[in-house]
Amino acid sequence: MDARTSRDRVATRSVGLAVAGSAAVLLLSGCLRDFGEAVGGFGWPAGGITDRSTRMYDMWIGSVVAALLVGLLVWGLIFWCLVRYRKRGEELPPQTRFNLPMEVLYTIAPFLVIAVLFYYTVVVQNEVAATDENPDVTVEVVAFKWNWQFNYRDGIGPDAGTVATTVGNSDLVPILVVPTGQVVRFELAARDVVHSFWVPELLFKRDVFPGNVRNAFELTIQVDKEGAYVGRCAELCGTYHATMTFEMRAVSPDRYQQYLSALQSGMSQPDALRSIGEEAFAVTTEPFDTSLS
Repeated sequence: MDARTSRDRVATRSVGLAVAGSAAVLLLSGCLRDFGEAVGGFGWPAGGITDRSTRMYDMWIGSVVAALLVGLLVWGLIFWCLVRYRKRGEELPPQTRFNLPMEVLYTIAPFLVIAVLFYYTVVVQNEVAATDENPDVTVEVVAFKWNWQFNYRDGIGPDAGTVATTVGNSDLVPILVVPTGQVVRFELAARDVVHSFWVPELLFKRDVFPGNVRNAFELTIQVDKEGAYVGRCAELCGTYHATMTFEMRAVSPDRYQQYLSALQSGMSQPDALRSIGEEAFAVTTEPFDTSLS
């Protein structure tokens, strides 16, 4: 066996191990959750509150670990070449014009790694974006310059009816109340320009488009994550973009129904919140002073 054949086999095994390692890391990413928490999630925010959060977290941890493994392989080969083929004299080493096996490997191997990452990305994305034909709760989120309106609906789609509505203004931060442990469908619409619906603890955001586009998504708040979470517009939408905040309150299903009933009876948003034992006004943010004085 000549030296070239030996090097080709070593390269083939190394690349094969890198690809297999990437796939194995992603497959076992759920087992890496504790490891990810130990290293701070590699920059991924902690504290996701939905059923989708753990899937995105696992995907992130698996991808970063796979990237580190590939990086270690590349760095290792670089330093190995620096040591193994360092200059030992003035004699010119043998020159190789073509190395077809190596060229095929460094062309195919990155494609295989990308294909593995792409596959698991699509799987997780489909799971996160999946919707149910019969969600437990439907809320139409209407964005406008520069506030929010939340319409609690009795069904899905534009033909459904609105059973209760809350609207924010310059003096009142609107509060979006949702139940825990139930599938909540958000149907997003805008009256004027592009906005973006963002609650950081959801770990992702959705753009809100004007016109007839209704960008919908669903999620389930974990039952142990009742509380108040700040919401913002994450798309620069005009002069008072920074004032376009809201608050999401996650409550038990029973208290959610009591809240809806209170709104339907004619109570204001603060009074309806008081009736279920919640703070009457937002606790995570407050109205901005929009006066010019």
